[in-house]
Formats: sequence, structure tokens, C-alpha cells
Amino acid sequence: MTIDIESLSLRELGALVVAAEQRKALITTRRPAAAVRRLLKAAAAEAGYTIEELFGEGAAEDAAPARRPARRKSAKVAPKYRDPEYKRLTWSGRGRMPRWLAAKVSKGHKVTDFLIPGLARPTAGKTSAIGKRTVIKKA
Repeated sequence: MTIDIESLSLRELGALVVAAEQRKALITTRRPAAAVRRLLKAAAAEAGYTIEELFGEGAAEDAAPARRPARRKSAKVAPKYRDPEYKRLTWSGRGRMPRWLAAKVSKGHKVTDFLIPGLARPTAGKTSAIGKRTVIKKA
């Protein structure tokens, strides 16, 4: 719901403020839905019923709010590159190049100079030939 406040008159703005305050008072004074749900389940159990018997099969599913599926986290990747001056600065080779490495590359160092010896191989560059010019010699 979107309200264009710029186009409202003074009387309409006052009515909107009063309605918003009433709604806020209602929301702050009522009990949370989870507490009411617990009370209903307890009252139904005390009378010998379940929520499904009283409100139907879909009542228990409708009572719980729908949740979004959790985002899958990517696995941790071992670092491939390390700053020789500050050993805590590492990079796995995935994502954007960190600032410390970009600064050293801009000063003339190569990225392969910072590989962790024995643990890492350089990250493969793009191997796609799309957009590259190729020269074919005719015999």
C-alpha cells in the first residue's frame, strides 16, 4: 500500500495520522500470535480435542507462518595467496581481488609472487576465445 503524501490535504493528513495512531495502539496492545496459538492448543487439549479436529486438517499448517528456504552457504576455501609482510592477509582466489593484493599488483608485482608455496597453484584465467582475433595462415 502506497500513499502519496504530497497530494493529501491538511484534513486528509490529520485523518491519516489519527488512523495510524489507532492502528499502532491496537498492534502494541494485542498479544503475539504465538502466545494466542499456545493458549488455543492448551484449551483444545483441556477439552480433549486437537487443533486439527476443531479447525480442520490445514489449521496447523496455516497457523505457522510460511518461511523462506534458507540460503545455502558456500563452503570455506583454503587460501591460495598470502601477503609476505602480514601473514594474516590471505585470499582464496575467488571473488574480487583484495585491496592489499591489488595495490601490490599495481606496483609491478605479479599475482603468482604471492602464492602459498606447496599449497596452491595459480587461479586459471579465462580460456574463452570469444572476442579474440585469430590469424589463420593459408599455405
